Amino acid sequence: MTYETRAKTFAALHQPGDPVVLYNIWDAGSARAIATAGAKAIATGSFPLAAAQGYADGEAIPLDRLLETARQIVGATDLPVTIDFEGGYARAPEQLTENVTRLVETGAIGLNFEDQVIGTPELYEIAEQASRVAAVRAANAHIFINARTDLFLKEQDTDKHAALVPEALERASAYAEAGGSSFFVPGLRDLDLLARVCSESPLPVNAFIRGITLEDARQVGAARASFGPIPHAQLMQVLVEQFQALK
Repeated sequence: MTYETRAKTFAALHQPGDPVVLYNIWDAGSARAIATAGAKAIATGSFPLAAAQGYADGEAIPLDRLLETARQIVGATDLPVTIDFEGGYARAPEQLTENVTRLVETGAIGLNFEDQVIGTPELYEIAEQASRVAAVRAANAHIFINARTDLFLKEQDTDKHAALVPEALERASAYAEAGGSSFFVPGLRDLDLLARVCSESPLPVNAFIRGITLEDARQVGAARASFGPIPHAQLMQVLVEQFQALK
């Protein structure tokens, strides 16, 4: 199957109200396990992938190490693979294009690309982030760009989330025009607000299954449901408990 065909297969899984379930993994072994269990696609989470190799989240894992892990994951399964690429390991558009070109060479057909300035509490201004999304798109015509906004994660007071929805939708429109493929809104748990975003976003919406259920994601019209670091955290807790039970 060609790269373009795998990418199109993955894109077609994004159906509002029938979201593709991405139970995020972190290495080739966990990818193979999820594939065997019946997954339709494979997605990494940045935190568990880094943690599995002894690094913190936030682009602390070296880019070369991340790309090698991506290559191993792609080689472990025939399913389409999307990689959490955080902020792309660069600010300047030219370097972003180069980095994403390297990601494409691993065989990954998608990536998460976020609008927070890594290592700071800030978000990129809309125009700059749109130019960054365009730089990601310039690397490959077919790669699936899950454009993430950190608006809701940065605002811990959920009572203020309603006031952020207009900016979120403005970002969705800008990222769509720049070449984005879907819109990720982690941290948005209010179902009415999430339904509004799903209804008004020009891109299919990725819901984060933390504080909401998969059925909630279906009901509000999400096209993608992902679990981030939760699977890894739960399995690590099981590992700890099993060891402690030996004492």
